[in-house]
Amino acid sequence: MNMKKKTKMSMDNKLNMLRAGVLGANDGILTVVGVLFSVVAATTNPFIIFIAGLSDLLSCAFSMSAGEYASVSSQRDTEKAAVGEEKLRLKADPEAEYELVANFYMEKGVTEETAHQIARSLMDTTPLKTAVDVRYDMDLDEYLTPWGAAISSLFSAALGGVFPLVAMTLAPSDFKMQATIIATVFSVALTGFLSSKLGNGLPKKAVIRNVIVGIITMFIHYYIGKLF
Repeated sequence: MNMKKKTKMSMDNKLNMLRAGVLGANDGILTVVGVLFSVVAATTNPFIIFIAGLSDLLSCAFSMSAGEYASVSSQRDTEKAAVGEEKLRLKADPEAEYELVANFYMEKGVTEETAHQIARSLMDTTPLKTAVDVRYDMDLDEYLTPWGAAISSLFSAALGGVFPLVAMTLAPSDFKMQATIIATVFSVALTGFLSSKLGNGLPKKAVIRNVIVGIITMFIHYYIGKLF
């Protein structure tokens, strides 16, 4: 059981990092293309357009990274608080915790005698680890990692923003807008597909939704730039 739990928690950590990466890439794409379209509507100076896009790419990447770090750190603090409460329970009433573990195994279909034998063995060797596992479905050895999620979000947001920035910067003058639209549609479609796969969702629905949001983002920012 512990091996299965550890494998599950390791997978959860990896999936959290992947989800953070995909979401970071999507935000990087949309924020950078939004700024690019706002600026290109107001000026044709390629240097100004590039600097505006690059500045937004960097600020978005670090902002996403800081937000992800804070979010996962908060979740980890909650997990640590739960472990602290369990320590107090074990100290105040160890027999009640033993009964909790025994009942857990009986609910799984184990006979009462065997369940009590398993509970006694586990509570004699790894009481805190066992109690936390049973009460909170959590492995003491596998806390969520805020730094992993933050770094994943940092690089993915920057990578996502590179697609529209490169298209706008390197495409021929007469084809900049079209190239940026194509790059944006392709990249948000890709992030939509990946996010649906990670979340066991519907790829087609996620891709269409992301593409529509990307097009609306470009449309709104372009005409805001024209207006102001």
